[in-house]
Amino acid sequence: MATTGSSATERVLDDPHAAHLVQLYGADPAPLVRSVGRYLADGLAAGEGAVVITTGPHCDAFLAELRALGADPAAAAAAGRLVVLDAHETMARFVVDGQPDRELFEATVRPVLTAVRERCPAGVRAYGEMVGVMWEAAQYAAATRLEAFWNALLSGGAFRLFCAYPIDVCGDGFTPSDIDAVMSTHTHVVPTGAELEPALERALQDVLGTSASALRPLMDAACRPSWAALPRAEATILWLRDNVPNLTGAILTRTREYAHLA
Repeated sequence: MATTGSSATERVLDDPHAAHLVQLYGADPAPLVRSVGRYLADGLAAGEGAVVITTGPHCDAFLAELRALGADPAAAAAAGRLVVLDAHETMARFVVDGQPDRELFEATVRPVLTAVRERCPAGVRAYGEMVGVMWEAAQYAAATRLEAFWNALLSGGAFRLFCAYPIDVCGDGFTPSDIDAVMSTHTHVVPTGAELEPALERALQDVLGTSASALRPLMDAACRPSWAALPRAEATILWLRDNVPNLTGAILTRTREYAHLA
């Protein structure tokens, strides 16, 4: 299932059925910062709480984005409505021999979520990038295992979760086989950025010419039922890799240029 349109990010973030979100990002974290900032700010404005498990550079950017959106993270933290944890320090409490331990994970994370929920009956929005840290370290099985632990907690319905992975959608690592486990453990994918879809459409016209219009119905019809709901641009890139791999490199090179991706 692919989402389209300039407000695709807003629709996904506002969707009450989007229980387990994921966003993929490349060298430029700005689209991720905007999405996470909006996700957290909307929750705080609605009386919800927030638990953020992040790395140092991203933490500073998220808090700055919250302030830019009119939220007061310092006041929310003082009231116990916002809890910010360091991803590496949190992982150290439940990762054993390179793999997350379920009992230790729940003993680490559940009390934090419960405490925030007690203060915020309207709900809790969590953001976590521990899986992204694992992915960046090539600990793919550990990341998938941790997603399963998160999904077990999510089954209680007491919070929503937003994950992030350092996967460049225009890079060689964004293929159906490489990301199958990631897509299968989430409900919705947040678009990489508003610039990606128009840049990709322009690149398709450049490389495929009139064939692009003929192929578009096939691209849009592609469906992976066991995966998270995909934005149109990301779904198109995966279709291209599956069906016209010899042309995908040229299309994505131009997409990167048009979207001004690093």
